[in-house]
Amino acid sequence: MSGPSSAAPADRAPAPAPVLSVVVPVKNEAGNILPLVAEIETACAPLGAFEILYVDDGSTDATPAELAAAQATRPHLRVVRHAQSCGQSAAVRSGVRAARAPLVATIDGDGQNDPAFIPDLVTALEAAGPGCGLAAGQRTSRKGRFKAFQSRIANGVRRRVLADATRDTGCGLKVVRRDVYLMLPYFDALHRFMPALVAREGFSVVHVDVKDRPRLAGTSKYGMLDRLFVGILDLAGVWWLIRRRRRVADARETVPSDHAARAGAARSPISEGPPR
Repeated sequence: MSGPSSAAPADRAPAPAPVLSVVVPVKNEAGNILPLVAEIETACAPLGAFEILYVDDGSTDATPAELAAAQATRPHLRVVRHAQSCGQSAAVRSGVRAARAPLVATIDGDGQNDPAFIPDLVTALEAAGPGCGLAAGQRTSRKGRFKAFQSRIANGVRRRVLADATRDTGCGLKVVRRDVYLMLPYFDALHRFMPALVAREGFSVVHVDVKDRPRLAGTSKYGMLDRLFVGILDLAGVWWLIRRRRRVADARETVPSDHAARAGAARSPISEGPPR
């Protein structure tokens, strides 16, 4: 006679839908996988059902093997893999698109972002109401003087051009409404301009101070060129997008009253189609 342990997967109760998806973009972060997964689990446990979604951006080290080992005992851990490296923004986008929860937390995969702040970001977003689209972490300190100098220059230039009222957009710790994220125009380096683009769509942004810490293992994948000079064209593009934003028309199809009565239909908004 078969015992409970041999029940077919179809006989088991389905797992509850997650209230939060945690998206972690990684590339060659094998040494950071297991410690960070454990920290995310501890931080998110009080929030209810959650899932962790790692996006492997074409790693060439042992990252895939470490993720497979972690998945073996964690049904809430999902992995999406890019066949080739496409960059951090592409990895975040892949994760958000695959996410099953209405709220999505993003966190860097190197361990410098402390998952303990995820609940604070969720609370801040929910307290701000449905008109708020993003809770953005802002680092109160940076580990390493040169990295702090790089970020201060890049953030200062961005803030003067976009006036997005955000001290630090480079922090990977964010919680965003999934539907709001999918409204945003996609381009490389999107993750660095999310506060300005969320505001462009008519949603407010709240900020939460978080602490930076040294990476757990490995080396940084980004330098001054990535943070400032390569971003100048992106910054100009975002500035243009904001200036060209126009109010979306509240378009509704009119239906003769006798037709509506027969069909039991009400006037409804005209959909603009799937998110951009």
